[in-house]
Amino acid sequence: MKGKLFDIQRGSFVDGPGIRTTVFFKGCHLGCGWCHNPEGRSNHTERMWYDTKCIRCLKCAEVCPNQAVSYTASTGVVSADMKLCRLCGRCELICPNDAVALCGYDAETDDIFKIVAKDAEFYRASGGGVTLSGGECLLQPEFAAELLCKCSSAGIHTAVDTSGEVPWSNIQAVLEYTDLFLYDIKCVTPELHLRHIGVSNERIIDNYLRLLSIGADVIVRVPMICEFNANDSEFNKIADFLRAHRPRMVELLPYHALGENKYRALSLGSPTAYHAPDESNMRKYKQMIGDITS
Repeated sequence: MKGKLFDIQRGSFVDGPGIRTTVFFKGCHLGCGWCHNPEGRSNHTERMWYDTKCIRCLKCAEVCPNQAVSYTASTGVVSADMKLCRLCGRCELICPNDAVALCGYDAETDDIFKIVAKDAEFYRASGGGVTLSGGECLLQPEFAAELLCKCSSAGIHTAVDTSGEVPWSNIQAVLEYTDLFLYDIKCVTPELHLRHIGVSNERIIDNYLRLLSIGADVIVRVPMICEFNANDSEFNKIADFLRAHRPRMVELLPYHALGENKYRALSLGSPTAYHAPDESNMRKYKQMIGDITS
């Protein structure tokens, strides 16, 4: 079975327990302004151009068969007319400084499994495994289930990193082959969720409670953003909700701006300015959910 990915990262320590390989699925329907993987939003292949890497040699323009690439001397911008671009990849191959990248490709589960299985000994030694992430991996449920099944059958621990904003049937498709869910609870107040993310959190909460009711292993992840949920008003509600509906663990993830250059590379402009709580407030919030994570 084929699906759409945008990356496979081996040797990860941040996407579940132990040493892991993270498979990033392309496509996400949420509008989180703080997203650090904006290249995972669209379910189509995209062309990325990194201004700071480009040396303006214009070899990309020379090899483009459709004259899609142009250079504006006054701004120093090397741009591509996506109406003409056929995403053939010649510009990416010729670029001497990796300033151009095509993001998104079709892959078969057999080929992906061959990659992730290379580190099976590291998984076993560290208690790690394979994590499906994104984007939103559960928007491709059949593809995800087939890959998870191959991993599970080989004795590899499996994790699914999800927003939970999918039909329950999509979660059911992977339940049999998923050892751990990394589940986002971004906020509890419905109006706040709708305003910042563009969709209601009703299905997210419902699916979370369903997972707990069937005994699924769940680690909740909360992105910590001052302008959104990292304040006493909203975080008190998050802590109360998680205390009433306890996962195995809660991870608080402070906002970081490491993905900002990707927005510019995708011609999306600059992302919304967000901020992480300072160390003092992070300690306070961790203490508030300390009895849940212990």
